[in-house]
Amino acid sequence: MRIHVAIATTGRPKIMSQVVERFDRQTRKPDGIIVVGAAPEDIVGLDRLPNPPVAVISPKKGLCCQRNVALSHLREEADVVVFFDDDFVVSDDIIEQMEKMFAADPKLVGLTGWLVADGAQTGGLTFEESAAMLEKPDFRPDKADEPTSWLYGCNMAFRMSACEGLSFDENLPLYGWQEDVDFSEQLARRGAMLRTAKMTGVHMGTRGGRTSGFRLGYSQVANIVYLRKKGTIGSYHGWELMARNVAANLAHSFRPEPTIDRRGRLRGNLLGFADLIRGKADPRKIVDL
Repeated sequence: MRIHVAIATTGRPKIMSQVVERFDRQTRKPDGIIVVGAAPEDIVGLDRLPNPPVAVISPKKGLCCQRNVALSHLREEADVVVFFDDDFVVSDDIIEQMEKMFAADPKLVGLTGWLVADGAQTGGLTFEESAAMLEKPDFRPDKADEPTSWLYGCNMAFRMSACEGLSFDENLPLYGWQEDVDFSEQLARRGAMLRTAKMTGVHMGTRGGRTSGFRLGYSQVANIVYLRKKGTIGSYHGWELMARNVAANLAHSFRPEPTIDRRGRLRGNLLGFADLIRGKADPRKIVDL
């Protein structure tokens, strides 16, 4: 089974190098690693690693565009592609574990992990903090395998034979936001998918290199509306996610966290609702905001 790692990256060359170099520790090495940057400075230093990955530049900036570049490179090269965020620190056996699971069940088309920690939800973690968590003897989450209809974008593995005709939706520009749900909900119609603690790691949730608060706030409304019309996000999941994010932005706008632009996100939410009322909500609008 040919398993390739794909990583889209923007504005994090130092962390990117640390993340990629850690794959040298894998008990089962990936058959290849491709890193897709949005600009030449995104991949600086990768060529100096002991085992440098394939590094390419996307013709257009944006998570979906960059992930599609990786898919186009790997369509004929890989049996399984696993996408990791550029700030995801993997456990040393993650490739071995996913190979065993895909080999054991031909109907399995997608995997995502129960995480040791997720800095995107709790506040950013350093690479050193993340690596230390994975050194603990009991690091693996005590979670049973669970069927799922969507995969978490920071760590998601696909069986390539099930991905024919699928691509990441480039109408979700820049950071994408919910592009993982859109892609994997379509994949789920073609077979079984699991969330498993066998496939695990730490998502650092590194700040920087991402969309502005204002743009993200707009996406938190417009992207949900778009995906509901497209039929790739459930009504409960979509509206509940939108409500939760808007409520958090409103509640924290009075005393924002130092690393999150809550007021910018709230302004974006309000513009999104205004456009929704006027029938003009469009994910692509963030490019011009």
